[in-house]
Amino acid sequence: MLAAYGKSIPDVLQRGLQVLFCGINPSLYSAAVGHHFARPGNRFWPALHAAGFTDRLLQPAEQHLLVDLGYGITNLVDGATASADELSATVLKAGARRLRRKLGRYRPKCIAFLGVVAYRQAFARPEATFGRQPEPLAGSQVWVLPNPSGLNAHFQIADLARLYRQLRVAILSA
Repeated sequence: MLAAYGKSIPDVLQRGLQVLFCGINPSLYSAAVGHHFARPGNRFWPALHAAGFTDRLLQPAEQHLLVDLGYGITNLVDGATASADELSATVLKAGARRLRRKLGRYRPKCIAFLGVVAYRQAFARPEATFGRQPEPLAGSQVWVLPNPSGLNAHFQIADLARLYRQLRVAILSA
């Protein structure tokens, strides 16, 4: 696992997606296996399914199927760490600059940040809360959702699904 420290995972991305889900950065496990949200205990894939984004529970190795549904995955910071707490505000802000360029190039309808604390630090939005944000980012609507990591004990799958579903319903009705 330690050999995966600092490694990145290729984005699941194409132009014109409905939603680009943006993790904070890959876990060591995800970087080691090469799939987003792959660490056992991560609730991204169950929450995505429970919220209605997918018609069945996808496995991390099936991440490529998301683009056919209009969704993608990227990270705010490319390099894997054992914990997102290892990322400094400087690193998060550098990731924000890189992400703005990526959004300008790929133009997703919505960017959904999975982690409010990282979003607040990276974009200097200390008062940001979950849900739709008032200002777009590089032309994309911005949503902030809870981090699906198993380390985020404040939210159970049902809580994640409810908040992720709000995004899905808003995107479908727009």
